[in-house]
Amino acid sequence: MRSILLGCMLFLVFTFLSGQQKNFHDFTVQTIEGKDFPLAQLKGKKVLVVNVASKCGLTPQYEQLQALYDIYGANNLEILGFPANNFREQEPGTNQEILAFCRNTYDVSFPMMSKISVSGEDMHPLYQWLTQKSENGKEDAPVTWNFQKFLIDENGNWVATVEPGESPFSEVILNWLDN
Repeated sequence: MRSILLGCMLFLVFTFLSGQQKNFHDFTVQTIEGKDFPLAQLKGKKVLVVNVASKCGLTPQYEQLQALYDIYGANNLEILGFPANNFREQEPGTNQEILAFCRNTYDVSFPMMSKISVSGEDMHPLYQWLTQKSENGKEDAPVTWNFQKFLIDENGNWVATVEPGESPFSEVILNWLDN
């Protein structure tokens, strides 16, 4: 009888653990300089994740993202830029070219990550989590264009997505930051 109870308990524990959703903090990405960046180091901070491109009509949002970072960065906000070439090849550069462009043109100081794919068959695992309800447990939110924004809370939970054309100073983002 004891072994049956133990077996049932182990089965329940395994079932519970295997059903848990991944968290933002479970991922490690690469910086644009090629270093590992465990997202667990952002525990306790709100994170704005943005897929970026340097040859897009929305590219001037870099200036707004930097301004937002200048205002809120000291108050536990991190912005992560993920260059991606998925939309009309608007990010054709190498990591080094992208970093030089961001720093020289927009004086970007928030962390830039290595160029990845944010849609399609070669989508980066982090973006699979960001865009698929089956992964994030909240909502399907496919990336529709460059500069789509994802809001992640201090505990690594998916909160919302903000459409590419909306300003980094949109009401949704500011309300999230102020609460």
